[in-house]
Amino acid sequence: MTDYVTLAGGCFWCTEAVFKDVIGVQSVESGYIGGHVDDPTYKQVCSGATGHAEAIRIGYDPDQLDLGDLLDIFFATHDATQLNRQGNDVGTQYRSAMFPVDDDQKAAMHAAADRAQATSDKPIVTTIEPESTWYTAEGYHQDYWETEGRSNPYCMAVIPPKLQKLRKSFAARSKAGVAA
Repeated sequence: MTDYVTLAGGCFWCTEAVFKDVIGVQSVESGYIGGHVDDPTYKQVCSGATGHAEAIRIGYDPDQLDLGDLLDIFFATHDATQLNRQGNDVGTQYRSAMFPVDDDQKAAMHAAADRAQATSDKPIVTTIEPESTWYTAEGYHQDYWETEGRSNPYCMAVIPPKLQKLRKSFAARSKAGVAA
């Protein structure tokens, strides 16, 4: 069985790399959600004019990975206190957001945001937005870390620290942590 959850935590190349390393995750697809333009392109989304967020749609096995644990990883591996940005990526397309498909997901998302707030001295600004049309990003964005990211200076600066945090804080959930 596969359940799906859609999350936005900045650059989708960076969030995709993290979740591909999580035990129980079966698929990670980069795309766009939450905007007002049909079938947007990467260039359009990057302009900030479409209202979309760069996001990932995660397919996971709920028998191996609890949604609450997955959401805790989400909050731990991006800065949910930055409004409409992640580091040097600035704009609503880089917002921290979650897109529930039902009331159960919405409740789990609220609970995860509350857990994150309890451990943060800054306000969590992650939004819980209505489900909207998902647009899969262009092919070259899929599996980016594995195919192009290790030769991209931006990715080399951002992704390894996220993976280190995952492997340190969630070693039992990380494929690399279990292999070590």
